[in-house]
Amino acid sequence: MTDQSPEIVAEAEAAVEALANVRSEIGKAVFGQDRVVELALCAVLAGGHALLIGAPGLAKTRLVTAMSTALGLDGARIQFTPDLMPSDILGSEVLDESASGERSFRFLRGPIFTQLLMADEINRASPRTQSALLQAMQERFVTVAGVRHDLPAPFHVLATQNPIEQEGTYPLPEAQLDRFLLKIDVTYPDLDVERQILVSTTGGEEEKVEAALDAQKLIGLQALVRKMPVGEKILDVILNLVREARPEQTSDDRVKSLVDWGPSPRAGQALMLAARARALLRGRLAPSLEDVEALAEPALGHRMAMRYDPTGTAPTLTALINDLARKAA
Repeated sequence: MTDQSPEIVAEAEAAVEALANVRSEIGKAVFGQDRVVELALCAVLAGGHALLIGAPGLAKTRLVTAMSTALGLDGARIQFTPDLMPSDILGSEVLDESASGERSFRFLRGPIFTQLLMADEINRASPRTQSALLQAMQERFVTVAGVRHDLPAPFHVLATQNPIEQEGTYPLPEAQLDRFLLKIDVTYPDLDVERQILVSTTGGEEEKVEAALDAQKLIGLQALVRKMPVGEKILDVILNLVREARPEQTSDDRVKSLVDWGPSPRAGQALMLAARARALLRGRLAPSLEDVEALAEPALGHRMAMRYDPTGTAPTLTALINDLARKAA
């Protein structure tokens, strides 16, 4: 690691302890999803949003609720449906009349005015409603009737998608998927974890998640993540990986023939920030090659697309990204 001031080192050591407490509190409610919890925390520490993709019943809602409490943030949940309108999320102007007969408009804030928002089954809403949310995610404010309303700080969205049933859904366009810092695949638990889930959640009173941080401390941690040093070797690996994943710039014949479009520079930004956050979560003061390899698919997977392969012999996108990451390192 490059030379660091004693203040930065002390700040980082305190952050590592605080984040260990956060993970411990989340672990009271979410069992065995260590990778999912880590990636979700990486997204928040990096100042971004995350897209959770998994079948129903895999504790996605439970995770967001536990994270909201453990991080000391105000939380809200929106169940997306085809008839949901932008105003149902952002808020709307209502006409008030005073006792003297004077009329004026008043803004009623929507559920988006929270610090940690769960957008449940985001692909079930119409593109118009999706765009309203995703624009607010990017800009951190909403405009209603020509008036700007700033969102709370910090502001993060954890959206979910069900990969099984696609009937009646509106898939997110590529430009909107790019707004998510990380895509997180939520898989089924293993045997021991599922046994623990059955025992812990069907018995008596469950453990209560307590706040281990607050909003201001989280903002301080996010600032610390951006101050963490990134070595030239890690920077070169990230650059090489992102550029090798683009058909126009790659030297890999598989990418040229199989990848339709590659990741934008935003993918490199996401990977660099998330690698710093993962290093901090694991008690290190600078990211390593392991961080880049572990985060390559979550950062790039939703920012690329594979061409149709009629032979059925092509690798999956995940396998291709992981292989490119190993080669870049």
